[in-house]
Amino acid sequence: MKKLFFAVLVALSTVATAQSSLPKMASDVAPLLIGEKIPNNTLKTSENAAVKISDLLRKKKTVLVFYRGGWCPYCNMHLQALAEAEKQILDLGYQIIAISPDASENLKITEEKDKVKYTLLSDSEGEFTKAVGIAYEAPENYKSVINVHSKGINTNFLPVPSVFIVNPDSEILFEYIAPDFKHRISTELLVSVLKNLK
Repeated sequence: MKKLFFAVLVALSTVATAQSSLPKMASDVAPLLIGEKIPNNTLKTSENAAVKISDLLRKKKTVLVFYRGGWCPYCNMHLQALAEAEKQILDLGYQIIAISPDASENLKITEEKDKVKYTLLSDSEGEFTKAVGIAYEAPENYKSVINVHSKGINTNFLPVPSVFIVNPDSEILFEYIAPDFKHRISTELLVSVLKNLK
């Protein structure tokens, strides 16, 4: 009986370890699917205020963007393109919320640099990104930069750049996941999708 109990304990701890470990590559993530709900985690604003994601999503339909950080040139180009298309997106009845592992104070730098008026949020601990299923283990050559930009909180994960379109009930209506961080959804395609979801 003791052997059986021990075997069950070992099996359970192995499963728990497997579930808590991050995928090694961006292509190995398992994101939430269309129709599933975005989890209700607490994130930080650029003013370092805690905010529940469901409180923001409840306001209106949302273009929810996950980016690697203000240090990533591809992310900055994507954030700028969204800023340029923001009026169109707002006119269609959506808001834009973008999330990264950057610390709150670094969000302010990104807001200014990329001329962003929409909401940027910090998920430095990665709980939200992991719950959405798009976190993976950062390659060694990124670990120092993510550590600096998260003020020492994030030492091991990156989000796969992603866009989720979410309704006020936090349900996913559309998603675009880009394991190759150099590729992002174009604003033209995004606007077209938003029009079709109306």
